[in-house]
Amino acid sequence: MSAPRVLSLESRRQPEMTSLIERFGGVPTVVHSMREIPLEENTSAFEFAAALLAGDIDFVLFMTGVGARALFETLQLRYPMAELQEALNRCQIMVRGPKPVPVLKEFGIHIDLRAPEPNTWREVLQELERAGVSAKGLRMAIQEYGATNTELVAELAARGALVRCVQIYRWALPEDVKPLEEAIRQTISGDVDVLLCTSAQQIVHLLEVASRLGLESEFRSAVGRCFIGSIGPTASERLRECGLHVSMEPSHPKMPQLVRESLQAFEQQRAGASR
Repeated sequence: MSAPRVLSLESRRQPEMTSLIERFGGVPTVVHSMREIPLEENTSAFEFAAALLAGDIDFVLFMTGVGARALFETLQLRYPMAELQEALNRCQIMVRGPKPVPVLKEFGIHIDLRAPEPNTWREVLQELERAGVSAKGLRMAIQEYGATNTELVAELAARGALVRCVQIYRWALPEDVKPLEEAIRQTISGDVDVLLCTSAQQIVHLLEVASRLGLESEFRSAVGRCFIGSIGPTASERLRECGLHVSMEPSHPKMPQLVRESLQAFEQQRAGASR
């Protein structure tokens, strides 16, 4: 059998993804699907800092390491880090997953709660309940990671929390979408066997570009014939919301496991179909 043709939408770690696909026996096509755009005016960040220093924040949830670092670097343009550190250490601090942990340690911020794997908004709520944290009247700030997690915010608000979303950066399409357009056409032509999704926003951008080309219907049909590997529940949830299937999630939400286990599962599926 020929080597599986693998399309990845990874933007930050393209060389690593290309190497992993080749190592595990695939033929890679890795294209940028999104780019981070720092907010030109970090209004929400500075409003958060003002509330924090005034003692009007009880609880801070850090969603990503990249976002946490960007927040601290932004706030230090106006405030001494020692002042911010003191104010944050008066709050309860929670992290959604492992990536904010080293950043918070670097900046001297304690951590009270950690949401367990698979680190979705559901685990955040479960951990709050397990720890006995009452949301009623809780003045809570959420460091966002490119897009508002509307489900989490709605659930917290329904439980009585006063939620402040702190947006540090947002996602945009790459400046050059031609590689993404070509990947869409390759998929429609049947030249993609496996699609790897490492971020929930990737598939949104892929469908947006397909729609711009007037090829969304054809693309959806073609993707329906592909094996889709999703990095974890958050990406899987978005894929399903977009009307796409998920063939598998890896044992751990890491790129090496995603690539290896997706290609292994695809080969097993292909071997079974050929019998």
